Amino acid sequence: MGFVIRRLLAALPVLFLVSVMVFMMLHMLPGDPATVILGDEATPEAIAALRAELGLDKPLLTQYLDWASKVFHGNLGRSLLDRTPVTELILQRLPATAELIVGSFLVALAIALPSGIIAASKPNRAADHIGTAISFIGMSIPHFWLGMMFIMFFAARLGWFPASGYVPFSVDPAANLMAMIMPMVATGFRESAILMRMIRSSLLEVMSLDYIRTARAKGLPMRRVILGHALKNSLIPVVTASGIMVASLLGGLVITESIFSIPGYGKLIIDAIFSRDYTTVQGAILISAVIVVGINFIVDVLYTLIDPRIKLGKESN
Repeated sequence: MGFVIRRLLAALPVLFLVSVMVFMMLHMLPGDPATVILGDEATPEAIAALRAELGLDKPLLTQYLDWASKVFHGNLGRSLLDRTPVTELILQRLPATAELIVGSFLVALAIALPSGIIAASKPNRAADHIGTAISFIGMSIPHFWLGMMFIMFFAARLGWFPASGYVPFSVDPAANLMAMIMPMVATGFRESAILMRMIRSSLLEVMSLDYIRTARAKGLPMRRVILGHALKNSLIPVVTASGIMVASLLGGLVITESIFSIPGYGKLIIDAIFSRDYTTVQGAILISAVIVVGINFIVDVLYTLIDPRIKLGKESN
């Protein structure tokens, strides 16, 4: 529990700095932010009203404290386009993106874990070379290009899946799965290549340790040595890479969501940027930062489950 509390306290300064940076985003616009948002043809009355709504007529510190107080109570402001609460917009879009991230991660793990184990158990042999070649191909192919190829082949030519669109899982689970398979596989395949390389390297390092050689000298089968002794101790770098991967997916799914017309979180940010809806952009970026900090916290806790020495502050040993 002490470890968890220390990690939570360590996250507070990060969240504070992020909140300051997000708040200053509006003030970093060249010129008057209200004029930039409304355009040069806006009337002075409209500009004055927006300045009052955004609190731009108050001292900067007062503006930040007012904004931070509202954020703390769950009020991220209202969209400048249709006056919808930003919190409501984000909550509407998050489920699709969360489903896409979780699905892509599971696809990546399903490919990377067995292929990484096979490659590490037979280094410099055919299985290792094939896995390495596939991983390099996966890392070289952008997921949006793979997504377009999937649409052309599996949707347009074979008609197996819908080319675009999104149906919430709560409305129609089957239609939801059919619509999400291609974007999940297109995104997960590239991420699996990175994860597979990480699993292979980490496993090979652990396999060279003395206790593994002892286990093999006792005559234990390779499968038992890997699954029972080596795999768990090789997971810390993999967990780190997985945390970074999930965090990067949160901001990197914009193109995938656009290609497959998924009304997700990334598409919300892009639409808000192009329509100058800065309060929505501000709120969305803040929530993204909070989610990333939360993912790092979960990764830290997972470390302690894999290696209890970390919880006791013995990382350096």
